[in-house]
Amino acid sequence: MRHNKNFNHLSRTADHRRAMLANMAISLIMHKRITTTLAKAKALKKYVEPLITRSKDDSTNSRRVVFSYLQNKEALKELFGAVAQKVGDRPGGYTRIIKLGTRQGDAAQVCFIELVDFDENMMKTAKAEKKTRRSRKAAPKAEAAPAEAPVAEEVKAEEAPAAEAEEAPKAE
Repeated sequence: MRHNKNFNHLSRTADHRRAMLANMAISLIMHKRITTTLAKAKALKKYVEPLITRSKDDSTNSRRVVFSYLQNKEALKELFGAVAQKVGDRPGGYTRIIKLGTRQGDAAQVCFIELVDFDENMMKTAKAEKKTRRSRKAAPKAEAAPAEAPVAEEVKAEEAPAAEAEEAPKAE
């Protein structure tokens, strides 16, 4: 019986599907973000997240197991280097899927799939939008910050004549 043994075959043979997912995983690791269809992104997420989890333990066996899936030395170096360093403390959920809409030609749903810790724009907005009750108390401190700014300008003004004095002997 084949109860509960279903996953998206993506209308491909097993070898074609395995090769396609390996290529997409290499592209995701190297470029940190790729655009693809929603069905492929969901399949890729299931394929690449165990590999990222395996990369946290930098041992010879882990490298061999991941290499058997990827077959690309540069992707392996990137995965066990920069990617493993960034996701070292994250317990899971290394990828994010962002839907973009439908493709013009065949109306397929298109999306981004990206590594979560490598999107600096999202990290900046997440920190800026984070609001807690304590942040309301911190508002008076924010008003004190502009008072410190003129002090920095005065320091720059004091440094400027010194720079001009240094330039004057050079002109002679």
